[in-house]
Amino acid sequence: MTQTLNRRDLLLLGINRRQRSVDLSCEWLYMKYCDTLLDSSTQDLFDRLEFELRSVDTIRLMDAAWLTRLDFKDWLEPILTSVRARGGQITHSSETAKSSH
Repeated sequence: MTQTLNRRDLLLLGINRRQRSVDLSCEWLYMKYCDTLLDSSTQDLFDRLEFELRSVDTIRLMDAAWLTRLDFKDWLEPILTSVRARGGQITHSSETAKSSH
């Protein structure tokens, strides 16, 4: 059974469309990443994330300590590189993202 990525899941990342910025919870994304390892949908998750972040100029990575897992970082880094290449900014925060649930 293949689980599809719910569009609402990514919208909970805290996108501020007016300022074109987002607070991205690395913890939340890492948990989603782990889920995708079970059903081989990792590429779908990161394709969707890249699509959602195309209109974002600033990404603040919340609780970036989750990026120490290299296999996870290897999936996320090309997206961050793409944001930087188009002039976007990536910042890190040790804060934990507030849950919208």
